[in-house]
Formats: sequence, C-alpha cells, structure tokens
Amino acid sequence: MLELKDLNVYYDAIHAIKGISLEVNQGEIVTLIGANGAGKSTTLRTISGLLKPKSGTITFEGKDIAGSKAHEIVRNGISQVPEGRRIFAEMSVMENLDLGAFTRKDKDGIKADVKHVFELFPRLEERKNQIAGTLSGGEQQMLAMGRALMSRPRLLLLDEPSMGLAPLLIKEIFNIIVDINKAGTTVLLVEQNANMALSIANRAYVLETGRITLAGDAKELAASEEVRKAYLGG
Repeated sequence: MLELKDLNVYYDAIHAIKGISLEVNQGEIVTLIGANGAGKSTTLRTISGLLKPKSGTITFEGKDIAGSKAHEIVRNGISQVPEGRRIFAEMSVMENLDLGAFTRKDKDGIKADVKHVFELFPRLEERKNQIAGTLSGGEQQMLAMGRALMSRPRLLLLDEPSMGLAPLLIKEIFNIIVDINKAGTTVLLVEQNANMALSIANRAYVLETGRITLAGDAKELAASEEVRKAYLGG
C-alpha cells in the first residue's frame, strides 16, 4: 500500500532521514520505534506532505506522492494524527470533527462517520459542544484521532499517540487503534512506548539517527535482546 524507497530528507543542512526504505501492506499495523530525534516524526511528516524529500520515492497505492501538497495527500487517502494532538483549541469538538471532513462533500457519509467516531469515543459525544481546548489530554488525543478519521483515510499515520497520557488511558487509546485497524484502516504508528507499539503491530522498523537498523515481525523484535536493551528497559 505504501512504499518508501531510498528516502532522504533534510532540515536545512541537517540530514535527518538517510536513505530509508520501508513498506506498509494493506490491513497491517506497522510501527516505527526509536529514540527521540531518530527521525520518526520527520518520516511521517514527509509522507503526509508537510516536508519535501530531497530524493527518493514515496508510493501510495501505486502512485508517486513525494512532494505532493498536504491536502492532496489527504484526498488520496492518507490522514495524520500529529504529535502533540494539534486540535483547534478555540473550536468545539463538533467543529473540529467537521474540519476533519474538509475534503468531502457527501453529507450523509459525513454524518455516518461522526456517528462512528462517537461509537469509538463515547466521551467525545458527551462533550461535542465543549471547546476543544478545555478537554483533558486523553480526550484531546481522542479528538485528534476522530478528526483524522473524518477524512475516511485508508492509511492512518499516528505520531506518538501515548505522549503525556496516564497508563490506563494509553491502554484505552491502543485498544481503539486495534479497533480502527480491524474496521479496515491500515496504520503506520510512531511511538515512544515501544512495548505498547510492538504488542499491537504486525511488523516494526527500528530507526536510529535517520537510518533503519532493524526490521521484522513485531513479536520477534520485541523478543530480541538488542531491542529489549535499547527500547524496552532490559
């Protein structure tokens, strides 16, 4: 479904992504793990059109999307839940969800998707008229995910969904990611909490200073001594 080939990305003179290649098959949950500053968020931002690669290709469903504008990529079927939520704090929950569907014109479909988001996140329905900035961190994360789902993505990019959340909420968010995937959305997940990420993923890539150093089945990587020492606390 998604293939990155020899991707190189720079921030001015800094070579942030150094020739990485990875793939995500339809229906999978694939996770990118690595330390802070390894280039995980940069990879997602490049896929979703917020950064332009210097070289290399990004192919989504057979179409080269490297260098496409961000709104075109959303139209193509990729949606990102950014690191730090980035909800529209001054707007209501409902207005945030409506904005998630900005590329769509099918009113009935939008209505059905709002209903689906409320089934996934009942707390959002209870707070649908509340100003988004007054929600708790966990509720804001739910809103950011709900907003991304409103564009009906076939591929969902999740950037650090557990950041700053209490352990119980992290579990809830990860259960919902599994539900979203089971309902037919492919997921590429960037996550600091490697234990949780590997527990739900099919496959994983380990990123170190802009390079992929390990790749394979998520369960096998979770059992590997190298990964355990570096990312799983022993």
